[in-house]
Amino acid sequence: MAETQEEMTSTEMKVARQVEYYFGDHNLPRDKFLKEQLQLDDGWVALETMLKFNRLKSLTTDSSVVVAALQKSKTGLLEISEDKTKIRRCPDKPLPELNDEYKDGVKQRSVYIKGFPLQTTLDEIQEWLNGKGNIENIQMRRNLQRQFKGSVFICFDNEESSKQFLERSDIKTFKENEMVVLSREDYHAKKAEERKHFKAESKAKAKQEKEQHQKQTEEKEMGLLLDEQTGCLLKFSGELKDVSREDFHELFSGHGKIKWVDFTRGAKEGTLLFDGNAKEAFEKAKEAKGGELKMKDNAVTWQVLEGDEEKKVLKKIIEAQQESYSRSKGRGGKGRGGGRGRGGRRGRGGRDHGRTHFQGKKTKFDSDDEEEAPAAPKRELEDADGPPAKVSKTENGS
Repeated sequence: MAETQEEMTSTEMKVARQVEYYFGDHNLPRDKFLKEQLQLDDGWVALETMLKFNRLKSLTTDSSVVVAALQKSKTGLLEISEDKTKIRRCPDKPLPELNDEYKDGVKQRSVYIKGFPLQTTLDEIQEWLNGKGNIENIQMRRNLQRQFKGSVFICFDNEESSKQFLERSDIKTFKENEMVVLSREDYHAKKAEERKHFKAESKAKAKQEKEQHQKQTEEKEMGLLLDEQTGCLLKFSGELKDVSREDFHELFSGHGKIKWVDFTRGAKEGTLLFDGNAKEAFEKAKEAKGGELKMKDNAVTWQVLEGDEEKKVLKKIIEAQQESYSRSKGRGGKGRGGGRGRGGRRGRGGRDHGRTHFQGKKTKFDSDDEEEAPAAPKRELEDADGPPAKVSKTENGS
């Protein structure tokens, strides 16, 4: 891009800059139409064809203006045919090889600028950049809907020019807008950090939502269990010295199936959870013992729980079962978590009156016959700020 020159009019300067952009290092390698034209006549392209390009056509429709602008340009990038009807890129200025070294050089010569109002035009940006260095290319960054994002990449003719631009004091504002100006390398480092932070936040949010959903599910399941398991709790109290949980299984053997014994040795009270009607099991055991149900010859008070008290105790028992399962799972499923603990004996045939089974974190009683639905597949969070789509037909800076 040529610097502002006194002998060039404003229109001529814009025309020269636009035509040189078409044949420049940034546009020509990806301009399919223009490359096809170069193959037809040893690199020459008719001015009549060039004036059909939209942006050049918006500047002038007179080929003589194009010729005059290029004759005054000092870049030396283009040459004009003797009859002044065709132009081409000078053979002694071939396109650079698009290798890693070239791409790295472009990165070192590029600057990122953000803060332009979304309605800003390329002409306004070019006008603001006039006199601020030899700029080869302006890329207006756009979203997927081809709308201007308010930021640009500008590429200078050399790395020193880009460094000098970053040190300028007159690039801090544009029409009273505060501007963000970074080297392209610093911009990519900043974006990488933002993506890392966004990914961490998304992961934490997903974890929180998952835990919240799991909590709601467990509360819902707990409510269903509390509604379904009614009339199954038998509370007892009295002198229970030397009484163990196994003794309760012995006492009710053949009369009712105990699923859980909420009792600690030495305590004076506890609760039995039956797989079925607690009152019926109690009456049968009482009748079998001659009308009085004792524990090791000690008088015991028995009470079938109902209403709110029943739900409160049942909730406590379910939570204890889940905690017991979690401890057992943490030990690899070994130890006493497989049915002894508060659940009674294991491996004693008819004396093992019910064991609590678990599926994941859901408490599943022996009477349950539902199967859990398979877990939903995980979804990976993706960073939505991807690179803009490439387009084959370009204008200067687009």
